[in-house]
Amino acid sequence: MDNDSEGTRYRALFISDVHLGTRGCQAGMLLDFLRVYDAETIYLVGDIVDAWQLKSGWYWPQSHNDVVQKLLRKARKGARMVYIPGNHDEFLRDFPGHHFGGIEVIEQTVHVAADGKRYLVMHGDAFDVVVRHAKWLAFLGDWAYVTALGVNTWLNVARRRLGLSYWSLSAWAKLKVKNAVNFIGHFEETLAREAKRLNCDGVICGHIHHATLRDLEGVTYINSGDWVESCTAIIEHFDGRFEIVRWSDMVSEMNKSETRTSDESDAGKSGALIPQRAA
Repeated sequence: MDNDSEGTRYRALFISDVHLGTRGCQAGMLLDFLRVYDAETIYLVGDIVDAWQLKSGWYWPQSHNDVVQKLLRKARKGARMVYIPGNHDEFLRDFPGHHFGGIEVIEQTVHVAADGKRYLVMHGDAFDVVVRHAKWLAFLGDWAYVTALGVNTWLNVARRRLGLSYWSLSAWAKLKVKNAVNFIGHFEETLAREAKRLNCDGVICGHIHHATLRDLEGVTYINSGDWVESCTAIIEHFDGRFEIVRWSDMVSEMNKSETRTSDESDAGKSGALIPQRAA
């Protein structure tokens, strides 16, 4: 494992939908993110491990193990680590209140921010009618999603060879297909109402792989996104302010900046070798 420092520290960090155990998991990206970002409290907001896929076929490369070891290391160094199971790792719901390697398992909880505001923290699948009432359909949808991710992997291999940044086919479709957009809207409104019912100022969740932070009729709705399509997380600053970190976008911008710097450096070197025209 790496011996690097634990990164810039924040008050709280929220990560969800990593889907370790699947080929679509961006474990390398998450590991790089965890080297840069650290927090006093780290919430793992469900679907960190994908037991659905592991049951159908074992896939667990070293990078996935490295992510687990990195999280355990943060717990050993003093971070409070809270694991809130989702539908893909629902087997952990049989162990509420248990601790595994310093990681506490809780069904759902309330996070009190630095400014005193209360946020309901849950995965969100309990408010997905497909997952709750038609699990066979959820499994079918998961198969279709994994297939789309497979297509997306090969698409991005070609994009990298062309010097283009990562692009998610499934994320694009999610924002273009009317039914998907309607589902996201309904999901957000339902969770905001649940937070309000429990006298919370906001809700922090995952599940639908769509990172956002917005106000819904006086309730702050925050979704941490995922580490399959968008590579996003939520951080809380020490003043109680929340922010979405879009890691894949940041990496893309850093790569562009390095390319520009390299090109400018090469141009400068080339220019120095061009003989000046005599007056």
